[in-house]
Amino acid sequence: MTIEKALLELRRKDLTSKIVKEIKQFKRPKEKVRIMHVCGTHEYTISRSGIRSLLPEWIEVIPGPGCPVCVCPAAYIDAAIQVGLENKDTIIASFGDMLKVPGTKLSLMNARAKGLNLKLIYSPSEALQLAKETPSKNIMLLAVGFETTAPMVASQLLNNPPENFYILSAHRLIPPVMEYLLQREDIKIDAFIPPGHVSTIIGQKPFDKIARKYKVPMVIAGFEPVDVLLAILMLLKMLENGEHYCDNEYIRAVRYDGNLKAQEIIHGVFKEERAYWRGIGYVDASGLALKDEFGENDAVKIYGIDIESLIKVEQKHIVKGCRCSDVILGKAYPTDCPLFGKACTPQRPVGPCMVSSEGTCSIWFKYGGRSTRII
Repeated sequence: MTIEKALLELRRKDLTSKIVKEIKQFKRPKEKVRIMHVCGTHEYTISRSGIRSLLPEWIEVIPGPGCPVCVCPAAYIDAAIQVGLENKDTIIASFGDMLKVPGTKLSLMNARAKGLNLKLIYSPSEALQLAKETPSKNIMLLAVGFETTAPMVASQLLNNPPENFYILSAHRLIPPVMEYLLQREDIKIDAFIPPGHVSTIIGQKPFDKIARKYKVPMVIAGFEPVDVLLAILMLLKMLENGEHYCDNEYIRAVRYDGNLKAQEIIHGVFKEERAYWRGIGYVDASGLALKDEFGENDAVKIYGIDIESLIKVEQKHIVKGCRCSDVILGKAYPTDCPLFGKACTPQRPVGPCMVSSEGTCSIWFKYGGRSTRII
């Protein structure tokens, strides 16, 4: 079967209708069922397809911290800007969706107008190639992303990088932050839809451990509307039966143990550390820092970046009215924010959730999280 035929099969209206009908047959519980996902692409699918409008009102599908750009601390943006402006021989290489993300004072885009030498890249390999082609300049890659991006960044350091290539790692890990959310008494989560892209790398196993530990059912889902709806149906059945493990709807891409080669690459270059998340705070063992043997390519060491001091500055920098933190934590929807669609738009974002294409606020601005669009 070709990819086109497979997608057409997944997008059959009768199949979608059948799943929705089965979901609606569940008996309404005393309290709402809150299902959290932690993936910007899942939120895109849910909002663009109007999935929430198809569900009974007692089912809430909540976006969590699934956008790596949104949770990247302002401290790392401030650090990149500081390094670039103070060192004219340094080019800052960054993915496009980071350019408008606000630091405490400036975004990378604003800083470019003040003299920052900024290079837009589409993959980490472009930054490495830039370093090879411009030996007279230092290239600092602002590495942002979850487990999906980490192996691509790590592989650059295993590919004989030149001496002028440095990495500022702002990588974050999903399982630790999911545990953090489950430990919070002020956030009610009945079930999880783990991120599909991350699951292709780390597999089903880490989520299965968390599901059993906290007695919260989970189902890994793909990115078609029918994938998400089927995951919701599977979760409702697990809740009804009192089952607490991680199932896998996305069997066409995710294995139980994940991509072992990609994991080997990550662990060969990075080490886990306690890390700060924008809108959340510190989460144990949730960040990736370069191992000591890659110190010659570590921007933190080479440029003497004091991330902790910059984080303290960030913690004092509060944007009045912005509820990005609550949106990231699943405590509010974008429309609960007084700035949403008014003072804060994709053209003039106030908070990080309005910047990236994976940001919940940006998606809701474009499609409306409670859209009535028919699949």
